[in-house]
Amino acid sequence: MKTVIIDDDKRVCRIISDFIESNFPEIKIIAIGYDLKSGYELIKQNSPELVFLDINLPDGTGFDLLKKIDEVCFKVIFITGHEEYAIQAIKFSALDFILKPIDFEELASAIAKALEIIHYEEERVKIKALLENYNETKALKRLILKTSDFIHVVKIDEIIRCKAENNYTFFYIVDGEKILVSKTIKEYTELLKTSGFLRVHQSHLINAAYIDKFVRSEGGYILMKDQTNIPVSTKNKQLVINELENLFYK
Repeated sequence: MKTVIIDDDKRVCRIISDFIESNFPEIKIIAIGYDLKSGYELIKQNSPELVFLDINLPDGTGFDLLKKIDEVCFKVIFITGHEEYAIQAIKFSALDFILKPIDFEELASAIAKALEIIHYEEERVKIKALLENYNETKALKRLILKTSDFIHVVKIDEIIRCKAENNYTFFYIVDGEKILVSKTIKEYTELLKTSGFLRVHQSHLINAAYIDKFVRSEGGYILMKDQTNIPVSTKNKQLVINELENLFYK
């Protein structure tokens, strides 16, 4: 779980960081900030899943920082030396809050709750996609793409193409997003073969709905609607022609 700590008290940052390192190996402290400005930049750059956020910062409050973020996609554990801030923290839907000086029991409890909730939400996303995919035709509607930073729920009909990169696969989405997942293209070939996808080359799996034209010259290649040229392997050329005829000339 990628985690950022934002607190102007370096000793507090060190206490939290050392405690996590010793007791929660599944959590990785990726950055530490000491004021609102640096904290905001660190969150933008690192896309954390969990943020420990001091309420009183030298250049503003933790609440001010959250207001600057368009969409808060992480859990927040507030840190404060003032108990009266707890009510405000609850209004901001904080996962929890910890009072200074740091109590290790409270800290462990807050972290355990964070892990439980984030894991639960990951499973909920997967189950939602599974239920949406289930129908009589067994045709997929959505695909779960899990990266180191996010769980993407992608509509099948918005995937333009996939490209193999060793044991990884790049997904190219209609909005221009490019998603890298640590699975081979072979796995997705099997998964998407009933959804109009063609394996035209060892490294390329394409959504037939986004084919613009098949160019027979120059060895043969497919021009996609996003203006990319996709090579067609010699052994797959006739297969591709047959599949295109089946898809578009029924």
